[in-house]
Amino acid sequence: MSFASTVKKELCQNTATELSKLKAECYAMLLFAKRFSYNEIIFTTENNYAAARFVDLMTILFSPLIEKQTTLKAVKKKTQLYTIKIIDSLECEKIFTYFGHSKSDVTLRINRANIEEDYNKSDFLRGAFLACGSVNDPEKNYHLEFCVPYKSLCADLSTLIREIEETQIISKQILRTGSFVEYIKDSEQIADLLTYMGAYNCAMEIMGAKAMKQLRNVVNRKRNSEVANLGKTAAASAKQINAIEKIKNSIGLESLPPQLLQLANIRLENPELSLRDLGQMMSPPISRSGVNHRIEKILEIADSIMSKE
Repeated sequence: MSFASTVKKELCQNTATELSKLKAECYAMLLFAKRFSYNEIIFTTENNYAAARFVDLMTILFSPLIEKQTTLKAVKKKTQLYTIKIIDSLECEKIFTYFGHSKSDVTLRINRANIEEDYNKSDFLRGAFLACGSVNDPEKNYHLEFCVPYKSLCADLSTLIREIEETQIISKQILRTGSFVEYIKDSEQIADLLTYMGAYNCAMEIMGAKAMKQLRNVVNRKRNSEVANLGKTAAASAKQINAIEKIKNSIGLESLPPQLLQLANIRLENPELSLRDLGQMMSPPISRSGVNHRIEKILEIADSIMSKE
């Protein structure tokens, strides 16, 4: 099951019984359905939970004659498409006018009279998401959207989302293949909207996925830093060993002062160690800066030998 399907499943588990809440949710599912007019009502979805929820709401509020069909989509042959149709055109007109719409409507707009209280906005948005919403798996990327057939209806939805007092959601709109898409890409805003609509568990999953991504980023940065430091240490060690070998094969290591001779031998035996670790192996131990100073002396001696060749 996709993450979007999981979200819709959780939203459909809403147990509200208050008439105004059921009315607001049902109205949104109708408004953003495939077809909502005075003589035709058709609701289509790929989610069986959303299909069942639509049937339940319509039955509770209107008890119309309903025709249900299940088919395989032509493009995604493994995906089922659920179609719920109100059979009687007179019942369609009754439902259409019940929500304050008429035959003379040029385009569909949100009738705010069907959202009786501010708290009904969450029910309305839940219905809208069940009808035309989708959200990506947070393990991949953050994206939630509503795909709306009419520009004015999409603008109304955008206004409603911005009015949510509990959140500060900023949605954007694009035109995609003839539909108007209202979308959100901020992970916290997506989680806030899912929480507002009632998908609390899925909202927590998004925040958990974000926390894991942040932790992985921190670990990766630390690992990359350690690898880079190891690379620098290896390169520096190789340069130092080459210089020591140059001295050894020309004037001999015994020609070095005792302090430099001790360090040269330790470096030859321990090419993987850092300057700090080399200092701890000296007798007596010396600081990293002390080791660096003596290494510079060894490199100068090797350079001097090379310049005379």
